[in-house]
Amino acid sequence: MPIQQSLISPTANPELEKSLRERVERHAAIAGGLGELEPLAVRLGLVQNSLTPRFRDPVLAVFAADHGLAVDGIANLWGRSTREQALMALQNRLPLSVFARLQGLQLSLVDCGIAEPLQPHAKLLSRKIAHGTRNTRLGAAMSLEQAHAGVRVGMEIADKLQGNVLACAGMGQGSAESAALVLARLMDCPVQDFIVSGPDMRQDDLARLLGLLHGAQARHREVVEPMEVLAAFGGFEIAVMVGAMLVAASKRSLIIIDGMTACAALKLASRIAAPVTDYAVFCRSHVHRGLDEALALFHASALLELGMDSADGTGAALAWPMIRSAAALLTDLHEATDPRTVGLNAANSGNTAPHSQPQDAGRALNS
Repeated sequence: MPIQQSLISPTANPELEKSLRERVERHAAIAGGLGELEPLAVRLGLVQNSLTPRFRDPVLAVFAADHGLAVDGIANLWGRSTREQALMALQNRLPLSVFARLQGLQLSLVDCGIAEPLQPHAKLLSRKIAHGTRNTRLGAAMSLEQAHAGVRVGMEIADKLQGNVLACAGMGQGSAESAALVLARLMDCPVQDFIVSGPDMRQDDLARLLGLLHGAQARHREVVEPMEVLAAFGGFEIAVMVGAMLVAASKRSLIIIDGMTACAALKLASRIAAPVTDYAVFCRSHVHRGLDEALALFHASALLELGMDSADGTGAALAWPMIRSAAALLTDLHEATDPRTVGLNAANSGNTAPHSQPQDAGRALNS
């Protein structure tokens, strides 16, 4: 599916939204308000264009790739290479893998460009564009042709998904820095906003990282078009995520965004087709301050704030039960026309034909 033909409808539907809100408010009148679950339920109904949104075959896709920036000494996440981190996810040795299984999410690790080879695995989707990007500080991270190829790969992946939920997370050495460069250029704001992890970040580490990233920005100071920004600064995992998000939205699937890399991909996708953000909800797996800035770009907050410092994807797995619960407000909760008559109706139904219940029970046992 060419990018230009990715047809994504906005979810805005005032009449449906009014009906959804009325439905939620009727439940609240009976059992009390449910806080943030209520607007989330309305959002889910708008995504599916339905009063009774139902989700099936949810997928948690972790898009993994290496980045040329890593040769400049960017630290490995928890001291592990991208390949080692990917193997741990595949072998159920990361919390995100365990939580995904517990919550009924199908985990798929997409190798978009890990530098080292991985053995075939049932949860591994090998879609390698190349063995890692080039160093953006010295030249374009990828060619424009590779950027387009990555987007097409993501489109093909999402087009083949049977379900209507796609949770997106990134993985890779240099991934967060690459995403920060993409967001800084697209939004014309300081890259420092996205890389400051918190008040305890060492100033010498920050200064060294800023020196590297400012060098990359200076190398590509004229680049402004979205696909050119992706090629100059991005990772293959970002490119593939962009395509997957575009097609997922065109199918009216819910997109769960987890982490800085997924935010960068969504911002790129929105420059190609703005309504894609209508289909996104946000969660987080760590307390990195730069992620606060990334979420603010979408005027969004995370569904859950648990104070974690874990791999992207963990938050998506933990947020999924909350999303299912919000949908259940619309699909599984029975309507009652007047809460004052519920008990009376139940009592009356118990007083009619008192001798019929044993007969009904007997028929049930004999059937």
